[in-house]
Amino acid sequence: MSQETARVPEGAELTDGFHLVMDALEMNGIENLYGLLGIPVTELGRMWQARGHKFYSFRNEQNAGYAASIAGYLTKKPGICVTVSAPGFLNGLTALANATTNCFPMILISGSSEREIVDLQQGDYEEMDQLNIARPHCKASYRINRPQDIGVAMARAIRTAISGRPGGVYLDIPARLFCETMGAEEGEKSLFVPVDPAPDQLPAPDAVARAVELIRGGEKPLILLGKGAAYAQCDDEIRALIEETGIPFTPMSMAKGLVSDTHPQCAAAARSMVLKESDVVILIGARLNWLLAHGKGKTWGGPKKFVQVDIQANEMDSNVPIAAPLGGDLGSCVAALRAGLRGMEKPAEWAGAIAEKASGNRTKLATKLITPTPVMNYFNSLGAIREVLKNYPDITLVNEGANALDNARMIIDQYQPRRRLDTGTWGVMGIGMGFSVAAAAETGKPVVAICGDSAFGFSGMEIETITRYKLPVTVVIMNNGGIYRGDEVNSASEQAACTVFNPDSRYDKMMIALGGEGYRVTTPEELAVVLDASIKSGRPTLIDAIIDPAAGVESGRIGNLNVVSTIGKK
Repeated sequence: MSQETARVPEGAELTDGFHLVMDALEMNGIENLYGLLGIPVTELGRMWQARGHKFYSFRNEQNAGYAASIAGYLTKKPGICVTVSAPGFLNGLTALANATTNCFPMILISGSSEREIVDLQQGDYEEMDQLNIARPHCKASYRINRPQDIGVAMARAIRTAISGRPGGVYLDIPARLFCETMGAEEGEKSLFVPVDPAPDQLPAPDAVARAVELIRGGEKPLILLGKGAAYAQCDDEIRALIEETGIPFTPMSMAKGLVSDTHPQCAAAARSMVLKESDVVILIGARLNWLLAHGKGKTWGGPKKFVQVDIQANEMDSNVPIAAPLGGDLGSCVAALRAGLRGMEKPAEWAGAIAEKASGNRTKLATKLITPTPVMNYFNSLGAIREVLKNYPDITLVNEGANALDNARMIIDQYQPRRRLDTGTWGVMGIGMGFSVAAAAETGKPVVAICGDSAFGFSGMEIETITRYKLPVTVVIMNNGGIYRGDEVNSASEQAACTVFNPDSRYDKMMIALGGEGYRVTTPEELAVVLDASIKSGRPTLIDAIIDPAAGVESGRIGNLNVVSTIGKK
């Protein structure tokens, strides 16, 4: 009997760690849990469902973690992933690190061995010092040692995950804590909802004035939207800023649809031109990382001034000097910029030049999308998908791969915010099925996942999860039979080339075997018909779209990042 149990008056109602964890989650508005159950957390899943909530149980913890992370992005509440100890924790840790890098609020809750056993390395079941292993990969790592601390730990984890720049938090719960008891009345008193966990942070007036002066002085201004802008959910303010100033904008991939890709000021079709020729760039929720060539080099052309809107001060000057840093929450910063720029003369000549360039590029692309080929390529297959998805503007598109990702990002328009979910900052493969499950669970709307065959392989078994929960998810596999392309030959032996997959693979039959609908298509026309039907049916569906093995490009559009040997020896 624990000391806490002993203090409870005889006959008093008891509670325990299981109930207190669930009570704390409920109190803070959490409805869906994602994870993979086993010792010591199995009972938590059962009890959560018994309360009428949803527990989405995956086949691998990493995919469950991806689901939780994107749930956090979509809802602005931490997505919760529950795992077992040691190997299960490590699988979930990859997703936690990815959430932190991508600024998705997420809490990883893992069962663990007792502290005294771990510290003395006494060889407990799945013994591992999870608390300290997690620390470098997330915003914070906490261990709960007493049931009366569950409330404060959960509140602290939630505040940490969503405040400032969002990210991942690890909660370590030793196995015995789940069944440790205390008085129910005292337990209830120990739980609370954190007050204003993600408060507005108003920008300094002098910082606003500096940014306004710089923007007004620019002849070729550009607004660049990142996924942070989409996460902030200040959509109306951003749209108003763009339209009131007349400044052209271009979105990063997960910011597509924040303002419709079909908006007349969207410069995405002239991206290379506007990055090179702009003189003042306003970064809203975007970082000058590798995805933006670190703000320098030939991508950016001549010298330019940057205005950066970000809630995290140490993100400024990360690669190039920021002439006008504007620190604060995005909604407040954008509202302040709107006020300061009211009456600004619109850059009509600059906007006209962009529109002309974009129109020409769109015409060239349109031709490629309808050009028939003996075997489908990425352009005509994605062109068919594009035409279908025009009829479903509120559908969530999940996208991963190399060529599948890069081409879909360019070809498929987005019309509404937070409807495109992809690999993000790290370019991680394997997010597809986890993101799809969470998107369907959190939005209640259909999901279409476009995946390269290589990317799909990282999480493919989760199609069973999709069919088990009868989620309205359609998976389209761009199957060119390999990594980047499927026509490489091993000239040294009969072993298959290291980038080539089995050409006889039938992903459609795999889906059928696991309880869903499966189709193999070889023409854009077939693809369009089957995709439209699958969305309308709401049934879990996989479409195996056969792509020319020679159609892919090494590393998609980032082949310059690949290193090769210059030595001719064999």
